[in-house]
Amino acid sequence: MQNFIRGCQSMLEILLHPLGRFCGWRLNDLRTTERLQHGLVLVLPGIEGESFLNHSIARGLADGGVRAAIEIDDWTTGLYLLFLYHLRSSRRHKAQAERIAQRIVDYQRDYPSRPVHLVGHSGGGAMCILALEQLPPGVKIASAILLLAGISPSYNLSTALTHVEQGIFNFHSRFDVVFLGLATLIAGTIDGPHSVSAGMVGFRAPGDLDAGQRELYDRQLHQIPYRFGMMADFHFGGHMCVANRVFVARHVAPLCVGIRQWALGIRH
Repeated sequence: MQNFIRGCQSMLEILLHPLGRFCGWRLNDLRTTERLQHGLVLVLPGIEGESFLNHSIARGLADGGVRAAIEIDDWTTGLYLLFLYHLRSSRRHKAQAERIAQRIVDYQRDYPSRPVHLVGHSGGGAMCILALEQLPPGVKIASAILLLAGISPSYNLSTALTHVEQGIFNFHSRFDVVFLGLATLIAGTIDGPHSVSAGMVGFRAPGDLDAGQRELYDRQLHQIPYRFGMMADFHFGGHMCVANRVFVARHVAPLCVGIRQWALGIRH
């Protein structure tokens, strides 16, 4: 019953998601000094910026047993109506990716040996990849989890994959036709191409990879397609319901606490 109430509440908040920007104080209990001792999870929003969508992700992670600090890292301008600028500004993408990478380096300096995870929804999933690419050589985080990411399917992940220990987990749904199908065909993905997104169809290894890079793809990239059974956890295949608190607690949080979910059906 508790999950049903949480799921329904999360659905309602998702419909009102722009208002979340004014309610960041509700997450203060997730970013305490005590939690920082256990690790850090940075939740990167989509092109809408901080909203109830990413608040729901943060709460779902906590519900699922994540003891680390959970922070919304809003890489956008904070102005909701500039969402197309957030999507297309490669200069801003690079600057924000560098900032996020430095945040990770600073945390690992202050809290050595604690795990760091990136969780990104939509455009935030693409920003996870760009941030990983900006990490210094040899610096790694535990994992990056992409929730219906707005990045092109053939984007070369080789550099990003060298900066994760457990891998990159890509949740994708063929039913996300409006946002990651039509919208990115017309407006483009964060990395530029006008195509359907990897959050809809999954990643495809580029044809020019060498043997070492292909091995890296096989070992470190974990693709998680939408399954109808996920409806029981309030994920109905669409772009926004992947952020439902109940779905995140059941399917995403375990990846941040060390449970090897691919043994339960995740395929490379």
